[in-house]
Amino acid sequence: MSTVVRRPKPPLSLPAKFLQIDWLLPVLAVLIAAVGTAALFSTAGGRIEPWAMRHALRATGGLALMLAVGMVPPRAWMRLANPFYLCVLLLLVAVPLVGVQQLGARRWLGFGEVSLQPAELMKVALVAALARYYQWLPQLKVSHPLWVALPLAAIVTPAALVLKQPDLGTALLIVSTGLAVMFLAGVRPFYFAAGLVATVGFGNAVWPYLKDYQQRRLLTFLDPERDPLGAGYHIAQSKIALGSGGIHGRGFLGGTQSQLNFLPEKHTDFIFTMLAEEVGFIGGVTLMALYAALIAALFVIALRARTVFPRLLAGGIGAVFALHVSVNIGMVMGLVPVVGVPLPLVSYGGTSMLTLMFGLGLVLSAAAHRHDRTRRDEFGAFW
Repeated sequence: MSTVVRRPKPPLSLPAKFLQIDWLLPVLAVLIAAVGTAALFSTAGGRIEPWAMRHALRATGGLALMLAVGMVPPRAWMRLANPFYLCVLLLLVAVPLVGVQQLGARRWLGFGEVSLQPAELMKVALVAALARYYQWLPQLKVSHPLWVALPLAAIVTPAALVLKQPDLGTALLIVSTGLAVMFLAGVRPFYFAAGLVATVGFGNAVWPYLKDYQQRRLLTFLDPERDPLGAGYHIAQSKIALGSGGIHGRGFLGGTQSQLNFLPEKHTDFIFTMLAEEVGFIGGVTLMALYAALIAALFVIALRARTVFPRLLAGGIGAVFALHVSVNIGMVMGLVPVVGVPLPLVSYGGTSMLTLMFGLGLVLSAAAHRHDRTRRDEFGAFW
């Protein structure tokens, strides 16, 4: 009786890999980044400098990065997940030592004329590291206290470093992203409920360690009228701009709150408010629909993945986008406290743009190679 020997499939050529790319993600990312370029053009009063041109160039470079990353098999990125996490963690340690101070915070590392914000990189690095951890860990051990403590340490350590910069918003997003990956990995809901109770219980203990401006932001969120010209100024002007936009908006370059500089941080944290004032409710909902389509596409790729690493990678990046969008838009509407979270691919910021494009590239890699099988023990232990 003859035995059929299956020969391994030859590696795909570069054009073949290029054709395997899930083009929905790049198209949606380009559309959202184009909205950001137009918004920054308007923010500068109809000029491409200082923000719109740089944003467009970064988006173009980010698109090239996304496609290049997407053509590399996920197992290659899994090998690099832990070194990537450790390198970013070391960069976070270096920030308070040699970092550049801007606007009263030390969050950036300077390399000549280029600045890097390691906290933005950590969002993707943490997702990749946790995805690799759960790829290695047997499913039966996912909810064991010891194996829950290890990923929690990997989450809390960078979050604590970011909180000391200080950057409360990014620290909370890092924690939320890590917990989202743990939830997607199958950790029992009991741990999340216990964590919520502990967070509420220790709220009074944490309060004295918050910076003065952080305490004012939280108090203003609870009572927006307590300091309308101080801590409440941002959200008050944001609500005025949102309301004045109406259904159809005041027209491109026609916003009064933004063009007359009443709206603060209009090129970063409050760029959605500036857009909503000019393009109105319809334009704002259209942008949110683009985000919803992008996030849905990420989770669909996660559901189609055959192994743990690509599934958690796609789901984790989807959580990053969902958290950023919901917190930023909720913040400018006064639904959540002002914590300084940018709007993905729209707000001005080089590190955020390239990091998110890199994250989307990792998901492209998972989608293009979704038929690959990877053993849990193929790469050894998490560390």
